[in-house]
Amino acid sequence: MPYRTIPTTDTRYFMIVTDKNGAEQDNDPDAPNGKLSELMLSSLVENGITDVFIRCHGWHQDKAKAFAQFDSWIGAFASLDEDRRHMQQQIPSFQEMHIGFHWPSLAWGDEKEASDTSFSPANTQTLRERIDFHIEELGGTPEVRAALYKIFDEVRTDSASMTLSDTLRAAYLELNAALDLGANGAPGEGSADRLPFDPDQTVAEAVNNVAFGNDVGDNPLLAPLRQLTFWTMKKRAKDVGERGLHPLLRAMQQASPAVRIHLMGHSFGCIVASAAIAGPSGAAPLPFPINSCVLVQGAMSIWSFTSSLPTSHETAGFFNNILVDKKISGPFVATRSDSDMAVGKLYPWAAGVAGQVAYMFPPLYAAIGALGICGIPTVHNITLLSGAGAYAFVPAHIYNVNSSNFICHGDGISGSHSDIAGPEVAHLLWQAALKTADAS
Repeated sequence: MPYRTIPTTDTRYFMIVTDKNGAEQDNDPDAPNGKLSELMLSSLVENGITDVFIRCHGWHQDKAKAFAQFDSWIGAFASLDEDRRHMQQQIPSFQEMHIGFHWPSLAWGDEKEASDTSFSPANTQTLRERIDFHIEELGGTPEVRAALYKIFDEVRTDSASMTLSDTLRAAYLELNAALDLGANGAPGEGSADRLPFDPDQTVAEAVNNVAFGNDVGDNPLLAPLRQLTFWTMKKRAKDVGERGLHPLLRAMQQASPAVRIHLMGHSFGCIVASAAIAGPSGAAPLPFPINSCVLVQGAMSIWSFTSSLPTSHETAGFFNNILVDKKISGPFVATRSDSDMAVGKLYPWAAGVAGQVAYMFPPLYAAIGALGICGIPTVHNITLLSGAGAYAFVPAHIYNVNSSNFICHGDGISGSHSDIAGPEVAHLLWQAALKTADAS
């Protein structure tokens, strides 16, 4: 059930579920009227909740995987009794609530998109299933559907080729146009901070192992589809943050104006969290600032929050107004790790720059989880501590946390991207929230 007790513990959390447009699921069996947010808001007021901790996942496609991730994150957080004791010393009335924000995002990277059976002509059922799967994930418009049928039919009949046929190239360009992803937009915009789509270059990089080493997924000819899927999910993260989580934050602050809200995002979930704080079009303020925000291995542009891009000083990052309008009152924290290959290698590949020679540092296309938040002169650069160290956080300051010493385990093409369920990251969240309590 979406009002869940973590197995073998007494820790509970609400899992708010939305569709791809950010609309909340309205058939929840735990909620009297089908919407779990109504039960959550009642609990917020009736139980005297002082602090709400909201977590946004990244690349997941079903509730079971979301439950597993929220269980591990919230469980690690709840087990840190010393951190809770410090919080209770600062706030004797401290009462916590936990929320997992689940949105439909395609599993990408180590997780398989569908079955691993080949695209031989005999596998017609697998072909239909695969097409239906991507239609569901990318949107079922007639244009998307038609392009996907052309792509998979061409790959099925010419799967041994290492270059695109004219038909396949045209189909990919049609799909890109149908998805309306844009290019060369403001960093952090969700979909547009990438180079113009070049399916031939993408296939060549996959063949030459530029992006994936020895693991290119099913077939190099499908690499452009993986690239387009990446940016579709990135765009969706922004949409559900603006349309789904932002209204939820507003409702919570209206129901309980004194409540402190702490946001955590992982991977694309960092876009969800940022879009929720910024609001629709990046310019809709909440009634009150968010009290703390921690972006864990963010799959979003390093320039998302800057006021001035190195290549265009008059252009700001899409989420710059979060800083300008002081929408986060407490610490604003971002982790990075050298061994996170999902953001270190796959993110620039998806932007179309995997094969380019670096001519500037920091580069124009890179992820926060690899290099941290860039373009902010006042950012503090610190190192992730053990589960017991004290951080000298200052409210409304920004921190890049080098986490390579603890976010370091993992294999496959994503590396250590999801190695974030240890006490070190949980303690980081506690410490950011604690500094908010110090200032209250």
